[in-house]
Amino acid sequence: MRFNTYFLVSLGCAKNTVDSSSMAELLNRNGYTQVAKLNQARFIIVNTCGFIQSARQESIQMLKELARKKRPGQKLVATGCMTELYHQMVVEQVPELDGLLGTRRWMDIVNVVEGLRSNNLPTPLYHLPGNCAVSYDERGIPRIAQQGGSAYLKIADGCHRPCAFCTIPLIKGPTVSRPQTAILEEAIMLQESGAKEIILIAQDTTAYGHDRGEKEGLSSLLEALVKTVPRIPWVRILYAYPGCITDRLISVMAENPQILPYLDIPLQHAHPDILRRMKRPADMKWVYRTLDKMRKKMPQLAIRTTFIVGYPGETEKEFQVLLNFVREIQFDRIGVFPFSFEPGTASEELGDPVLSETKQKRLERLMLQQQEISLSKNRSFIGKALPVLIEGYDNGISAGRSYRDAPEIDGLVFIEGKLPVGEIVNIRVTGALTYDLIGNPI
Repeated sequence: MRFNTYFLVSLGCAKNTVDSSSMAELLNRNGYTQVAKLNQARFIIVNTCGFIQSARQESIQMLKELARKKRPGQKLVATGCMTELYHQMVVEQVPELDGLLGTRRWMDIVNVVEGLRSNNLPTPLYHLPGNCAVSYDERGIPRIAQQGGSAYLKIADGCHRPCAFCTIPLIKGPTVSRPQTAILEEAIMLQESGAKEIILIAQDTTAYGHDRGEKEGLSSLLEALVKTVPRIPWVRILYAYPGCITDRLISVMAENPQILPYLDIPLQHAHPDILRRMKRPADMKWVYRTLDKMRKKMPQLAIRTTFIVGYPGETEKEFQVLLNFVREIQFDRIGVFPFSFEPGTASEELGDPVLSETKQKRLERLMLQQQEISLSKNRSFIGKALPVLIEGYDNGISAGRSYRDAPEIDGLVFIEGKLPVGEIVNIRVTGALTYDLIGNPI
């Protein structure tokens, strides 16, 4: 086991993946080497997720498993969202931990590792400097995570939205937008590396620039981005907040072929009373009007959204409104989650009165309905040509994604034969499954 080696596990969302990639880059620049096997590493680092209870359970299970496997001389470090907000609970459940680092100071990972050189620390090394905002001090490290032909690019961190069910503002603090110049420089790096897709991510991409008084920050960024990296064929936007999709943003998307006609808009529910209890935008007229406007401007638009079922007080009638809404709008993709009771959030006072069995049944009913919609939409592509970004090959079948598919959360396109990974290939759709497509190269 060499001293300057580390093994890194990243849990949770794509935003966490970017933080993990940035921490790895910092360690590499400071003389550390990432290894693929646990027993080769001096430092074991887990970038945890603390968003909801199930994610915290996964993080704790991973830490406990690695703690059991830890050999003499190895140091176990927990970083990320869970350690930011729940560090006391983490230490209680995993007493073998040697160090903790919060998500707001991910850029201090080298400081933590260097501080663990001593073998005689009486307690875990804490690096949780108060309630600071996510820092601008990125140490010159790109905020990207690239895999194959696709890359996430983080444009902001933190969140200022008041959603009653969400712990992110408690974990991350208020929105902090990154400088446009830094984002464009990183986009150029990705273009030079041969990336075919840039995926812009933040807790809320439509809030980009608002903390600097820029009302149309995302639109301005997109206009600059397509000019700066003309050889990047796909630019994808995730996590747009309802009520903040402006006419200018719609026009920028519609007028620039590089920007994919795809948008992830987490609506969370369709009944105004539930949305008000969630402290979410409750103007459903805006939703109908905006979705109609976007579809008219971009007829091929793919819309993804997420919903919470079983929110405190949700009645069968309110849930039926959500079912009817999803049937009427015909989303391309949806994600459905049962309400997770989170202490410390504004919804804590509402308790968790909806039975787990009721939540699960509502989730299944909504997803069963969506499966019919998704299959129908997929069948409408049979016989059509689609560009597909190839991501892998196995057992005679290549797999990739179309413009309708964001990594990890949406479907795939399966093509017979070996196609070049990391390249965009035109295929003709020959078959449709509930979530995936089947095709042949043209």
